[in-house]
Amino acid sequence: MTQPRIAVVGTGANGAAIGADMVRAGLDVTFVEQWPAHVEAMRADGLLVRSPDGSEERTEVNALHLCEVATLREPFDVVFLGVKAYDTRWVCELIKPLVAADGVVCGLQNGMTIDDVASIVGPERTVGAVIEIAGNMFEPGIVNRQTGRAGTWFAVGAFEAPANERVEQVATLLRHAGRCEVRDDIRSAKWMKLVANAAEMVPSAVLNATLVGSLKAPGMRAVMDAAGTEALEAALAAGCRIVPIFGQDGIEDTPPEQYAAALLDAVLSGWSLEDTRVTVLQDWMKGRRAEGEEIHGLVVDVLTRAGRDAPYNALMLDLARKIESGELEAGEDNAALMVGVVPD
Repeated sequence: MTQPRIAVVGTGANGAAIGADMVRAGLDVTFVEQWPAHVEAMRADGLLVRSPDGSEERTEVNALHLCEVATLREPFDVVFLGVKAYDTRWVCELIKPLVAADGVVCGLQNGMTIDDVASIVGPERTVGAVIEIAGNMFEPGIVNRQTGRAGTWFAVGAFEAPANERVEQVATLLRHAGRCEVRDDIRSAKWMKLVANAAEMVPSAVLNATLVGSLKAPGMRAVMDAAGTEALEAALAAGCRIVPIFGQDGIEDTPPEQYAAALLDAVLSGWSLEDTRVTVLQDWMKGRRAEGEEIHGLVVDVLTRAGRDAPYNALMLDLARKIESGELEAGEDNAALMVGVVPD
């Protein structure tokens, strides 16, 4: 079989680390990136990936600026999206002319971007994914990977059909970067990841704290569990079901009211280092918009359509908007805005 041509569109910490693993495996990978300094750094010195064990790997990569996509002619067989969820639609439009007729696009992102991808490139060319990896990038050309390959986990599945040859191909590619499972119900798996995101992302970022550090604030664990439980209620209202993610066993038998807490425990025990900052906080530290709308906003919208309230997620969405508008500054004092504010 001919070696597939692969594109990684959006090569921040996660996209770059995953792409570099594929390059080191001898695969044909093109990086497409929107941060000019990052592209130039990779072109000059390659991509440096620092691992949690203290080791470093420098990899020569083929990195392109967004504006250079128009110069490409040969189509890609597999396109991985590493951009923020809110950038999904325009990036799909950008890369669509370069997706092979039998190629696929796979979003390695938070949120339910699978529907946006399918609406643009077609359901038959859409592969959904759940990703669990920690890392950060504050300097161009340098990834600080906080989850090594042994601890990185993926699940992939077709948008609307049983697993097929292309889905298996995507899984094989991702196994160069971590463990990867193929799922028949990828939508439910993605919603379960959103449950985890709702519990951990904005609640910890609002405190300007690491995920582990945020739990030291009295009452914050209850806030996180409540936000996650609402997200699970939204998933069930959307017709999804509880399914295991992160390699868990037997989690599907957990009562819904206990699931969010069990999922957050899995995150904390398996992947979160003491200095791990969630992506929302990293975005705010860089002056960027985060994915509050795509996480908490979605939960609120789904439950509202179901005739129900989502007070904790509504609160997280409000706090995120205030921080991004400059009305509020992230800090530990914000615990008082969350703990005990929403009545049981």
